[in-house]
Amino acid sequence: MPFTAQELTNIANAALDFYIKGPAMAQSIQKRPTLEAFKAKQKTFPGGKADIRRNVKGTYTSSFVGYSHDDTVTYANPANIKQTAYPWREIHAGISVTHTELKNDGISVTENDDGTTEHSQREMTAITNLLEDKLDDLSEGSARSHNEMLWRDGTQDAKAFPGILSLVTLTPTVGVKGGIDAGTNVWWRNRALVGGNKITASGTNQTLTKTLRSEVRQLTRYGGRPSLLPAGSAFLDALELEVAEKGIYTQEGFTNKGKTDIGMADISMRGVGSFYYDPTLDDLGMSKFAFFLDPAHLYLDVMDGEDMKTHSPRRPADKYVMYRGLTWTGGMVADQLNCHGVYEVA
Repeated sequence: MPFTAQELTNIANAALDFYIKGPAMAQSIQKRPTLEAFKAKQKTFPGGKADIRRNVKGTYTSSFVGYSHDDTVTYANPANIKQTAYPWREIHAGISVTHTELKNDGISVTENDDGTTEHSQREMTAITNLLEDKLDDLSEGSARSHNEMLWRDGTQDAKAFPGILSLVTLTPTVGVKGGIDAGTNVWWRNRALVGGNKITASGTNQTLTKTLRSEVRQLTRYGGRPSLLPAGSAFLDALELEVAEKGIYTQEGFTNKGKTDIGMADISMRGVGSFYYDPTLDDLGMSKFAFFLDPAHLYLDVMDGEDMKTHSPRRPADKYVMYRGLTWTGGMVADQLNCHGVYEVA
C-alpha cells in the first residue's frame, strides 16, 4: 500500500535523527581525531552577537619602584585589556529524495494523511535502504567537510569559519588574529619551528625529542597545558626513529632500548605527551608537521541550540522532492596563543 506523506516524513525524520545523534555519526571512512577532541570540548555562546568576543591581556603597566622618606611616587592607570573578535559562521549540508526515486524503488506517496496503513516488508526495506544511502552520505560528507574547516585558515571559503591554521600559524609574528596584531604584540603569538628552523631528527643525538621537551617548557611558561598533539605520518616516522633508537624516555632516562611506546600509530613521551596520527595533516600536505594544542585556550564555540541542528522543510508546491538538512553555527576561538606550537621535521 502507498505511504502517506506524513508517514514518509516520520520515517525520514527518525532516520535522520538516528544518523546524526546515534552511533552512525561515529563511523567514518577516515579517522578525524582532532575534530572529535574539539567537538568533545566545544563551548557555547548566546545568539544575538555579531562576533564571538573574549577579553585578553598580555601587557602590564604597574611595577614596584624604590622610595624613601618623602620621595614623590607615581600611580599608574592600567588600560591594557584587548578584546578579540571572531566571526561565527553558518554551515549547511543537505540531501533530497525525489518522488521519482521513490517510485523507482516501488514506493508511492499519497499527499493526504489518511491515517495509519500497513505496508509490505519490501516497501519498508526499500525506503530504509534508499534513505540509508543518502543519510550515510550526509553523515560522512558533513563530518569530512567540518573536519577540513576545523584545520584550514578560512581562505578557501569566505563563508567558512577560520580554523586552527588561522590562529596557530607557520609565521606567528605576522598577521592579525582575532582582531589583535601579532606583529606588535609579542605575547599574542604561537611558537613555531618550521621552514628554515625545522628540526632534523637524529637517532644518535636525539635532536627532535630534546627540542620538543625544551619547547614544552616554553609552552607551559604562561600557564598553558598543551594536551592535543596531532601529527602527520612523516613527523611520527621521524619521532619513532629517535624513540626506537634509545627506547622509552622515563624519569630514570631511556629504558628498554629497541622498544617503543607505540600503539595504534601513537607515540607517548614522558614530559611531553601522547602524539596521535591525524590523517588530515597528510591530506593538507603537512605530513612533516605536528601541533601542540591547549584545548582550554583554543576551542570551537557553537551558538546555543545550533549544534548539528536538523531541518525537515516542507515540500515546496512546485517540486515533488523531500529535503533534509543539517546546520552548525559557530567558530574557532583562541584566548591565548603562546601555549600552542607547530613543529616541522626535515
